[in-house]
Amino acid sequence: MAAVTDHNHGFKPLAQLPKCSLQSYSHFDPKKHEYKHNITHTSTITTNLHKSTSTPCLSLATKAKEEFESPNPRVEIISGRKAPKVHALVSEVAIALASGVKPTPVLSGLGGAYYMQSRKGNTIAVVKPADEEPLAFNNPKGFAGRMLGQPGMKRSIRVGETGLRELAAYLLDHDGFAGVPPSALVKICHVKFNVNVNINMGLASNPPFKITSVQRYVEHETDAGDLGPSRFSVCSVHRIGILDIRLLNLDRHAGNMLVKNLHSNYVAGTAELVPIDHGFCLPESLDDPYFEWLHWPQASMPFSELEADYISNLDPFKDAELLRNEIPLIKECSLRVFILCNIFLKRATAAGLSLADIGEMMTRGFIGGEESSSVLENICVKAKANLDMELTSDGSDEVKELDEIFAFDNAFDDGLNQNQGVSTHADSKPSKMMKYSTEGTRSKINDPRLTRIIQESIIKDGCAPVRIPISRSASFAAHNKNHDTGGCVSFEEMKEDEWSAFLECFEELLSEAFEQKQNTNLLKQRLGNSCEF
Repeated sequence: MAAVTDHNHGFKPLAQLPKCSLQSYSHFDPKKHEYKHNITHTSTITTNLHKSTSTPCLSLATKAKEEFESPNPRVEIISGRKAPKVHALVSEVAIALASGVKPTPVLSGLGGAYYMQSRKGNTIAVVKPADEEPLAFNNPKGFAGRMLGQPGMKRSIRVGETGLRELAAYLLDHDGFAGVPPSALVKICHVKFNVNVNINMGLASNPPFKITSVQRYVEHETDAGDLGPSRFSVCSVHRIGILDIRLLNLDRHAGNMLVKNLHSNYVAGTAELVPIDHGFCLPESLDDPYFEWLHWPQASMPFSELEADYISNLDPFKDAELLRNEIPLIKECSLRVFILCNIFLKRATAAGLSLADIGEMMTRGFIGGEESSSVLENICVKAKANLDMELTSDGSDEVKELDEIFAFDNAFDDGLNQNQGVSTHADSKPSKMMKYSTEGTRSKINDPRLTRIIQESIIKDGCAPVRIPISRSASFAAHNKNHDTGGCVSFEEMKEDEWSAFLECFEELLSEAFEQKQNTNLLKQRLGNSCEF
């Protein structure tokens, strides 16, 4: 079946079928498939149209209203149209749908996902509807119960917003440094996806369209979970780790690192890794990341000169502006976490720390059933306290407004122990505060746990990060936290001038923290060298 597209990538059947030969993914040439910027003006088309020269079976539609009302499938790019290789990806998906190819459900995972195949049967893309994410109301695997915008599996990432972060990861992976597959956010009309019967919403039939993310499918032999880390190249591990630190990836596990070139070369340390599934990146608060690679031997090796130069040339403020323009739905608090993590990465690399060192400083400890704050969290909280004290000593009227800069959710106000240690001296070392006991651990999600998460959907503000009020003008360490309480350092309420002043205080504290980490590493080396096994 042939197709007609408009500038929003809609399509309808043609009366006759022109000849069209579409390359398979294995022979896919992104440059050849990119859209040429030929501007066409007609009496019925007044907007700029980008016509693909690589898909001769596509031509320009002239009746937008007729196309919208048509029951035929249609695809429209919402975000990502300026990214390289995106138009080619969406074009292939559009042709497949117009040819009568149906999305094939992916059986694995907790969320609704679909494989898209070409007319020849090659898998070309993975489509993930926003309303079928884990806990979303149309989730096809029984993990439903929340509306879009409410807290999701990770409290600092809202239901329905993982697709935004998939695209963000692709946009931020400059020059394909880590190998994130091409991604886009699209609207797919008149294609049947899963719809749950909801008595409250009255949903029982397929909606006219769905907002979905679409990613290029990557041919691979297996994933990192089936192999030992010795098979992976140092370069692949470092590049994925750098990306994860920049984005504060909360869910980098072995299953979302695909393995390529495994059978072409059996030499250890040569297999390439491709990172996928970045929906749990860019959290709205300084949440606890998970890095599968953290204790792999490659992570302890120094960065190469190429990797160090790449990190040195990163501009987090420019990247944040890119996301504001391309994906305006990502909240400013997520961009601030991104900027903070990039500054931390750049300064730590310049100080000579390894990928493992940086990851450890960003990750919370978990000992004896209790979670302790990370080094990064402690630095942030101390920077806020120092800034607060400076404003107090200056007699600023804005001190009261700064009380909640690092506030946590008052959902736990009643559980606070007012006698827990909070130092009143700004120059003193952070003191430990109360710990929350955990009845469970961060184990695999099961049905009872999901049921409890759904029951907790009545949260203050609906979806805000957990905040606990903190005394003014105090130097302190972050609270011990766990996934259930979700207490996370947040920058949401900072004004622009406060945010700038905080970053200055934050950077002033980094040198001391990096020096302490290096001293700890030296001590471990001495202890290791003094032991004989």
